[in-house]
Amino acid sequence: MEWKKPGDELKAFIRARYPLVYVVSHEEPRVEHALSGIARELNKRFLTWSVTTGLIDEHGRSLEESKEPVIALDIVMKAAADPTLFLFKDFHPYFSHPLVTRKMREAVQYLQPTLSSLIMLSPMLAIPPELGKLATIFDFPLPNYSDMEELFRNTLKMVEGRIAVNLTPEQEEQMIAALLGLTLTEAENALARAVIRDSRLDAGHLDMILNEKSQIIRKSGVLEFYPVRETLKSIGGLEFLKQWLLRKSACFSAQARDYGLDTPRGLLLMGVPGCGKSLVAKSISSIWKMPLVRFDLGRVFGSLVGESEQNMRRAIQLAESISPAILWIDEIEKGFAGTEFSLDSGVTKRVFGTFITWMQEKQKPVFVVATANDIKGLPPELLRKGRFDEIFFIDLPDIDERKEIFGIHLEKRRHDPGSIDMKKLASASEGFSGADIEELVKSGLERAFLDGIRKPETADFLEEIKLTQPLSVTMGQRIEQLREWATGRARPASDIKNPVPVESEEDWQAKRQLDL
Repeated sequence: MEWKKPGDELKAFIRARYPLVYVVSHEEPRVEHALSGIARELNKRFLTWSVTTGLIDEHGRSLEESKEPVIALDIVMKAAADPTLFLFKDFHPYFSHPLVTRKMREAVQYLQPTLSSLIMLSPMLAIPPELGKLATIFDFPLPNYSDMEELFRNTLKMVEGRIAVNLTPEQEEQMIAALLGLTLTEAENALARAVIRDSRLDAGHLDMILNEKSQIIRKSGVLEFYPVRETLKSIGGLEFLKQWLLRKSACFSAQARDYGLDTPRGLLLMGVPGCGKSLVAKSISSIWKMPLVRFDLGRVFGSLVGESEQNMRRAIQLAESISPAILWIDEIEKGFAGTEFSLDSGVTKRVFGTFITWMQEKQKPVFVVATANDIKGLPPELLRKGRFDEIFFIDLPDIDERKEIFGIHLEKRRHDPGSIDMKKLASASEGFSGADIEELVKSGLERAFLDGIRKPETADFLEEIKLTQPLSVTMGQRIEQLREWATGRARPASDIKNPVPVESEEDWQAKRQLDL
């Protein structure tokens, strides 16, 4: 589905004679350029206001002494008889003054029967309750692929003959896609930095642009760009889940859309802590060759009125602008805990409502990967069909999976698994999670290093196993509750026919004494 041009949507509001439109965007020049074009097309005057210039026309001429907000609104009411488009920049701080708010209400009511419209432009949404029913909010979208392609082509023309450009058509597409999620100014700066630093432009600059992009995305405050590091080889076991991911990767293609398949929507991974949920989320990026962005729900909630809702909308807009992409939400139950019983004047409910409505209705290929440890904290609306394509339950690893996990972590640290009795380690570590096994490998290697920097032996890891209490003991009751909930509600991530039994601490201590 192609994006409509944001100027077309704004023009629709203006043609429909909306008296007050609140545009949220950091791209002031781009919005002003779009509105100026709309004014010319609709044969309207175009006047802009800021506290530093007052009201000025298209030629930069001032209209009286109009820097004061109330005086500026008085002039708007006088000039509205002629079809005019008024653009007010960064007007929101003045809503703290009751006189300004009252004057704005009067101005909007005055504009309603006219062919004039007032556009407020700000990088943040801050509408007082008095104007809540009068204003129409429009989030000006970030540049899409066509916008970035035009910027990229213009940049190439500017540097033609002055620097060496060595890019294949495929590499050009990758570089344009890497710019998505940035404003035009940010994208222009990233390209300029690549060109100026090396006096050339080639595939090697793609990583530099991605790094620049990751820094800019972090400034959003709620999203964080993750580089691709994990692969399927980083995951031990979970064969059913791996197969599902490999099959789904084909569903993002144009051929799949032409066939009538829906674009995959999302995946919920729930289960025992430390068993690979976050690792799987990170690995999907390499499997599907898509950027991975982590969404920190805790940073959404702000102290100012309307700030939380705006943060959520901005995060969604940014995620869609870099699509196709993977949006990873770790421990989603903590972000939306207590939604039904929150005492924050409904902020949590509104933020949650915005999120799940977007999940249900989204058209952009943004695949949501959410992880959860505590299913009791998940709002029931989140679990119904249509939000996620599938819910997988990740249990404690069985003996074969534990053997594989031991091997992965030894190889990761440049040690040969073949020199270790992996079967013995896997058998002795029953009830341990993947995270527990990683710590066992670290401790075993440390033991061998401190004992004369010798090669690690099976005994080093067995000794660490004896000293460690397994997760099946420390979280026995919780694991049973998770398994009970998942039965019939979630698909198993592994083919575990005999789940690892959970034990009481007394039984485990008795067994350990026998082992010793």
